[in-house]
Amino acid sequence: MEITGQLHIPDSELRWSFVRAGGPGGQNVNKVASKAVLRWNLASNSSLPEDVRDRLRVQQRGRITAEGELVLNSDRFRDQQRNRRDCLEKLRALVLRALYRPRPRKATRPSRAAKERRLQAKRHQARRKAERRTPAREE
Repeated sequence: MEITGQLHIPDSELRWSFVRAGGPGGQNVNKVASKAVLRWNLASNSSLPEDVRDRLRVQQRGRITAEGELVLNSDRFRDQQRNRRDCLEKLRALVLRALYRPRPRKATRPSRAAKERRLQAKRHQARRKAERRTPAREE
């Protein structure tokens, strides 16, 4: 499977299984295993660079099993081949997203004017709320 011009995932690294799916299909859905489940072992993966693998692991931690397998499934379509293609498209999108390194955040501080505006807004809000209160009774 081709991700980019330089990055390929060999089919031998992908494990497929097919199960019965819910959803559209009428009586056919009870007889045919059309849901595609794709498993890709990230731990023993040789096709991805280490940094991309780490980003993918962080971004998709909900889809990764304890054994280190990324699990994707698709039951959008009625036939197995289209669901299989859908899984491959999902995998390609996930890997493309993990390829891009996020820019590191620069630590910044609020300016003196920004701090003053914030405090002024707090004072204004406090005065507004104070005016809503009923005045204290004088005895």
